Amino acid sequence: MKFHRSLKLFPLLAGAVLSHALAEPGVELPHPLSLTDGSTIASTQEWEKVGRPATLELFHKHIYGRVKEGPNVQVRSHIASKDEKAMEGNATLKQIVIDYGTAASDESIDVTLFIPNHIEHPVAAFLLICNRGHESIDPTREVRTPFWPAEKIIEQGFAAAVFHYSDVAADDKAKAFDTGIFKVSKDATSARSADDGGTIAAWAWGASRVMDYLEEDPAIRADQVAVVGHSKGGKSALLAGAQDTRFALTISNNSGCGGAALSRRKEGETIADINGRFPHWFAKNFHQFGGNEHALPVDQHQLLALIAPRLVYVSSATQDAWADPEGEFLSCLHAEPVFDLYGLAGVGSKDQPQPEKPLHSGSIGYHLRTGKHDLTEYDWEQFMKFASQHWAGK
Repeated sequence: MKFHRSLKLFPLLAGAVLSHALAEPGVELPHPLSLTDGSTIASTQEWEKVGRPATLELFHKHIYGRVKEGPNVQVRSHIASKDEKAMEGNATLKQIVIDYGTAASDESIDVTLFIPNHIEHPVAAFLLICNRGHESIDPTREVRTPFWPAEKIIEQGFAAAVFHYSDVAADDKAKAFDTGIFKVSKDATSARSADDGGTIAAWAWGASRVMDYLEEDPAIRADQVAVVGHSKGGKSALLAGAQDTRFALTISNNSGCGGAALSRRKEGETIADINGRFPHWFAKNFHQFGGNEHALPVDQHQLLALIAPRLVYVSSATQDAWADPEGEFLSCLHAEPVFDLYGLAGVGSKDQPQPEKPLHSGSIGYHLRTGKHDLTEYDWEQFMKFASQHWAGK
């Protein structure tokens, strides 16, 4: 599938201009290896010491904000229940409670974790940030949906973990900042600042708190945990993977604006659209860039670049124009310079692939699926194939 338009990198780096970056008037992207002071990153050591933290700070300041925990946030976890014969004996079910207030009666994250029984432990795991109804992640498995095909994940030898995003913050513009982590960490003496985290940052924070538990569970390979999200959950997964290097694979499905799609394209949902409908998702600072996308010092390809040298996977759908599938693929393409710096292959194609023709060879995976805005079994099959291919023998 050829692009209808292509993008120019800006500012251009001497000797480091991508061969596929063709000019288009009015659409310019910051090069991921060029800093705002005009300096250029030339080595992985420079990237990790200077480039990566500087770029991440720009995302925190201008787009997502950051979660400010405060003294009232005290994280601890325990296994509330355990069933070693779940899924007809094929899995062990653990129900984990992660309290994060000063008392157990405060706020907590409920985690459902299925671990395959008939395979040597420890095993790799997929952690889903669920932004659908609780029935999509029914631990009893009386209700099963393609959104979280836990049985399929177990069959492939992976552990399946999930938490519901509302356990961390309500997706409600009227009361979000009076719930969850915001309620616990709230300082009654001060108003929210312009770079305080929105709910996307909160949900990403929640994923990292679940990772705290997973890296201590002896049945889980802590070095092979993937964080997965769809739509707003996909935005949160990308932020989680960008700021928490413990996630070995970050998967973002149909994440669109503020996720994998390039903001400067202004295709599908725009910054003005998303902040108008969901003013609680991002930091207040992000609101000033609606209709003024080129004033942003970063764009979303740089969020993907922050995940290097770890694995990242982006998936799109043909009928999901609001999420700008082409812009999602272009982010993968223009994140490549940082992966190149590590000697790693990127997405592996200059052209967006045809539907159901996934790109799995490089460290940036991608597929375009026929259909609408959703998370399906086909998507999960590709995620697991990609993980198996890159984690095999490690």
